[in-house]
Amino acid sequence: MVSPPLIREQNVQPHPSSTITLEFQDVSLAFEDKQVLDSISFKLQIGETKAILGVAGSGKSTILKLALGLLKPDSGRIFVLGEEITSMKEDDLFDLRRRVGIVFQESALFDSLNVRENVAFRLLEESRISEEEIEERVREALSFVELEHTVNLFPSELSGGMRRRVAIARTIITHPEVLLYDSPTGGLDPVTSNTIIELLVKQRDVYKTSALLVTHRLQDAFTMATHYFDRTENKMKPLPPGARETVPMCFLILRDGHIIFDGDLASVRQTRDEYIREYIS
Repeated sequence: MVSPPLIREQNVQPHPSSTITLEFQDVSLAFEDKQVLDSISFKLQIGETKAILGVAGSGKSTILKLALGLLKPDSGRIFVLGEEITSMKEDDLFDLRRRVGIVFQESALFDSLNVRENVAFRLLEESRISEEEIEERVREALSFVELEHTVNLFPSELSGGMRRRVAIARTIITHPEVLLYDSPTGGLDPVTSNTIIELLVKQRDVYKTSALLVTHRLQDAFTMATHYFDRTENKMKPLPPGARETVPMCFLILRDGHIIFDGDLASVRQTRDEYIREYIS
């Protein structure tokens, strides 16, 4: 069983600051009298996927909105791709968002557009891109999610899992430098959920895209931390026996507006924190 170099090379030495794609520094946010986030700090490294975990209402999706600049923190600083966005003007934020992709839980496809038009939507807004290039990139994105045959179908003709895969194709067609996943397997059955997770692992290991993953399913995050994408067999496979249990995958656990854990799978399994042990059991 062949393990790709990516897995064996990760976390050998501390990452230099130049490899940080996203950083929160002492970020706090409250809605009226409810403190949602309280002085949280974390970093996302290049090529790393960080799963954000916590009970409902713990602020997981709020972190994604802050990372996109859709919300402003009450205090603290947020850096995305080297740019501080906390005081950035909306016009500048718009340009930065072109480099960031987001996959919504409900896919957010346009019902009146077919798959090709949905996937190409952001490119069609770019007048400098030729029709030939758009067609090529649509085929490339749909091939990545293995849905080339759906190009002329409408969202109403697709299953829930297929709509989620089209949403991923629409997101990656612009070749984003950072991906934000908001509960990408929410509402899907276990088999379809595993298909989506395999695509996320493929994106991580083939394109090495940095990503924040909000999920309510611990199994999704654990699967990503214990598997890699084998490009020769074109499928996700468990790490081989004897391989280090280290892939570019970490866990961020929220509780009462605070980060109570930020680390890899081995560390979360060894924690003595009773709340975390109960949460992951």
